[in-house]
Amino acid sequence: MTGSTEGRLLLKKTGHRVLAMIMAGGKGERLMPLTELRSKPAVPFGGKYRIVDFVLSNFLNSGVMAMYVLVQYRSQSLIEHLRRAWRIGGRIKEQFITVVPPQMKARGGWYEGTADAVYHNLNLIRDFSPDLVAVFGADHIYRMDINQMIEFHRAKKAEVTVAALPVPLHAATGFGIIEAGVDGRIAGFAEKPKSPKPMPDDAEHAYSSMGNYLFDAELLNTVLEEDASKRGTHDFGRDIIPRLIKRHRVMAYNFRENSVPGVKPYEERGYWRDVGTLDAYWQAHMDMLGAAPLLDLRNEEWPILTDTFDGPTASFARATIEDSLVGQGSLINDAKIRRSVIGRNVHIEHGAEIDECVIADGAKIGSKARLRRVIADRFNDISESEEIGFAREADKNRYQTTESGLVVLPRGTFQRGHGVIPPGSRR
Repeated sequence: MTGSTEGRLLLKKTGHRVLAMIMAGGKGERLMPLTELRSKPAVPFGGKYRIVDFVLSNFLNSGVMAMYVLVQYRSQSLIEHLRRAWRIGGRIKEQFITVVPPQMKARGGWYEGTADAVYHNLNLIRDFSPDLVAVFGADHIYRMDINQMIEFHRAKKAEVTVAALPVPLHAATGFGIIEAGVDGRIAGFAEKPKSPKPMPDDAEHAYSSMGNYLFDAELLNTVLEEDASKRGTHDFGRDIIPRLIKRHRVMAYNFRENSVPGVKPYEERGYWRDVGTLDAYWQAHMDMLGAAPLLDLRNEEWPILTDTFDGPTASFARATIEDSLVGQGSLINDAKIRRSVIGRNVHIEHGAEIDECVIADGAKIGSKARLRRVIADRFNDISESEEIGFAREADKNRYQTTESGLVVLPRGTFQRGHGVIPPGSRR
């Protein structure tokens, strides 16, 4: 990390030699057009972050300092972000965050699934020689102390531990559901079952797999070698875990029991969101707003870290701001903003009204423009008196919209002080 954030970290000793394999290759097709030029983990979030910052911050705050980030689709934006924001280690060989593109080893092609991605890089695991390998996704919004999952894994004498999130039984049909005994041992797994099995001690909830796993390193090596010789999707959730529960001790770790310091009483316990759709992405932003947000990013004891930005403090001139987040370097000039997340270096001119919007970095909102329930990617230039989000049929003809009525603007070509950006450029 950069020097300005190093002193804020909570560095702990896990007591075990742990290597993290961060799965950051997702296309994020349901987030189009936000993923037109970048992968899902590189999508901007929360006014200053990228989605990948959450999983990396969780590992760093937990003291797990050895991380390989496995990238694949539209990876340049993510690679550039990691280069700027996530420089750690240096001369300490066992502290690193290293980007790993597909090496075209093994079967010689692109990654075919999450398990295949790790299989292609077994040499990295063998060289590091860890006790445990943490295989985590890079596209969720949450805080988690990885040490507590490691402690559970050891205490239960598990060979594999799956992070599990309790979800209401009536909503469980949309998830991969874990069937577990009272001791937490996994006995079954079903993808989007019609009749989900409830948790052993809670008849109103079922265990949903979060797609985060802890493996004993030796077992992981063996099972990936076996999986590579079989037909299938080469995926941890679809192939590896169902196969292992028949022969090995595979445990479910209840994420709701995980606790990180600095969480406020009003926050949702075990907050975790898969922001894989535009509506979920927008709602997660709304969850951060107000005096008592479900997810409060103002947590100095468990910070979510990202790159530094050298712009000035956000400025407000006769502005009206209600329940909103405004990024560094932004200028709000005699405008009204309600329940919105405004990124860095955004200029909003006089008379503009922004309501329940997510506006990414570098945008310009012209005078008297009105935006309602709009997601605007970076560098958009909204014309004077423009109205977006008020006429559904007109919006559908001009922009991408969702069934709930959100309007989504793709990455723009405007950059203050630098003219326009070529449409095919990175980030």
